[in-house]
Amino acid sequence: MTYVYATPMTLEMPTGSVLVTGATGNVGKHVVAALLEAGVPVRAAGGSTDSVRTRFGATVDPVALDFTDSSTWDAAYAGVTHMFLLRPPHLGKPRTQMIPSLERARDLGVRHVVFLSLQGAEKNKVVPHASLEDWLRGSGLSWTFVRASFFMQNLTTTHLSDIRDEDRLVIPAGRGATAFVDAADVGAVAAAALLDRTRHHDVAWTPTGPAALTYDEVAEVLSDVLGRRITYVRPGILRYALHAKRSLDMPWGMVAVTTAIYTIARLGRAGGLTHDVVLVTGRPPVAFLEFAERERASWSPRSS
Repeated sequence: MTYVYATPMTLEMPTGSVLVTGATGNVGKHVVAALLEAGVPVRAAGGSTDSVRTRFGATVDPVALDFTDSSTWDAAYAGVTHMFLLRPPHLGKPRTQMIPSLERARDLGVRHVVFLSLQGAEKNKVVPHASLEDWLRGSGLSWTFVRASFFMQNLTTTHLSDIRDEDRLVIPAGRGATAFVDAADVGAVAAAALLDRTRHHDVAWTPTGPAALTYDEVAEVLSDVLGRRITYVRPGILRYALHAKRSLDMPWGMVAVTTAIYTIARLGRAGGLTHDVVLVTGRPPVAFLEFAERERASWSPRSS
């Protein structure tokens, strides 16, 4: 297959600081790094300024932002025209919990929003990402949707304890394949959209990895890399929900969202692959085996 790689062009660069929400997270930290490398000043938003300073030191302008607390909005949005938007997992009602804040951002001069959405959000109206996409389309703002497929990093965060401590994957995806993607690749696509509003104006990208894998195949790769048997358990929806709440300590809103995502996989609709990472960044996406070898230490059993 022949790829058409991204080529240098005249960029419509941001004229001031770019606001990155969720700046210390798996995707946000890569967005921040790419913007700083491009010489763009970053206003990095997190739950507290201390958490942002701890992660980035003096390289960014730290700000605390709570989409549900209007007292935090003006300091975050004032003087910003470009924004990376991440929906906090616990905010499952965007119309009341996020959109009022985004309306204030628009009033204060934000003009371009790069939203970290979800693969298939345009067809799955159950997930909160769909509501945010709908609002952005009618907001009068320029937007880019980065509809990421399932993050490889969910296996080193959300499902870490199951793999590390129990040697198992407890996920209700059946035998459906998933187009896993590295958060670093998603962050690179999002940063590109922030750095060139013209090219990415009102465009939806769906960054995926190079292959779609079933969780049986994921378990096999992890078993080979870790040198011990990792078993894929296929629970029903109720069993998974109880496990996610009790063992993984997920809030119910996140339980509902992840259940919807895994249901899409079980129905065979999460395996779609794209070449968007290479088209936007000019380099191929990270493969799951490469990710597993890189993150091997994350799944090492803890010393007793």
